[in-house]
Amino acid sequence: MDKSLSPLRLPIFAAPMFLVSGPELVVAACRAGIVGAFPTPNARPIEALDDWMRRIAEGLARARDELGAACVGPWCANLVTHRSNQRLPQDLALLARYRPPVVVTALGSPKPAIEVVHGYGGQVFADVINLTLAQKAVEAGADGLACVCNGAGGHTGQLNPFAFVSAVREFFDGPIVVGGGISDGWGVAGALACGADYVYMGTRFIAAAESMARPEYKQMLVDSRIDDLVVTAGITGTPASWLAPSLRANGLDPDQLPAAPARSYDSSTNDSVTKWRDLWAAGQGLGAIRAVEPVAAIVERIEGEFRQAQTRLAGWQARA
Repeated sequence: MDKSLSPLRLPIFAAPMFLVSGPELVVAACRAGIVGAFPTPNARPIEALDDWMRRIAEGLARARDELGAACVGPWCANLVTHRSNQRLPQDLALLARYRPPVVVTALGSPKPAIEVVHGYGGQVFADVINLTLAQKAVEAGADGLACVCNGAGGHTGQLNPFAFVSAVREFFDGPIVVGGGISDGWGVAGALACGADYVYMGTRFIAAAESMARPEYKQMLVDSRIDDLVVTAGITGTPASWLAPSLRANGLDPDQLPAAPARSYDSSTNDSVTKWRDLWAAGQGLGAIRAVEPVAAIVERIEGEFRQAQTRLAGWQARA
């Protein structure tokens, strides 16, 4: 199986974000030449997921006709494989029908998705936050790894991205996506230089015009800085990075948050939706957000920064 994702203008996944990534954001990202992704739990009930996948498939078919196939990036579905997700068999059936080129599994083993996705020629990446999970995912047959590191928004990791990628490269030579605080082209170049193949970029796209985030959420990102983030397991049961102003707006003291509740990732219920709808997450790259703007403008700016970073690296090579 060809492990490369093409065509790509930049090696970026517009990371799948709960209650933020929808069909419009996915299609806009792919039209801009990067990977557009969304979490399947965003579409509830299952009939909504069917509709979303149909809209994405049709939207990308039109984009390829309009722009040319070489200009449109692939799309990605983010699948929760945690045992609490009672909707997993139905999600898998829709993957088989609509065939996203990439599926990133999260909060569980990638094994449940591998047979289905490989059956239509797609690739399975496993979302991992530490070396143990990375090794298990590789042993389970994952084609690639999405290494979520310290600095990521939402459910976050603890490891430094440079150290994490280096450690994974000791036993895995497949494609690696790395995420955590990367929001500009300079960070993309740094990730490639350290051994990653692609970058997960989420927070930068929350404030995109095409995202499903509330206008107030987008504006809070524009107005906030890195010191406004709080990492806690007290909201969902899993460590996540939150905007402190949104916690305060909902009567929570960022310095005295509750104990971690039991975790649940069942896509067939709405139990966890309210928390994420009212409490807003962000990663350490939020400082790069200056305004609410279309995905196309964001990607164009990142590309300019990326080319500048390449020139800088080439300059150092010329000195050798």
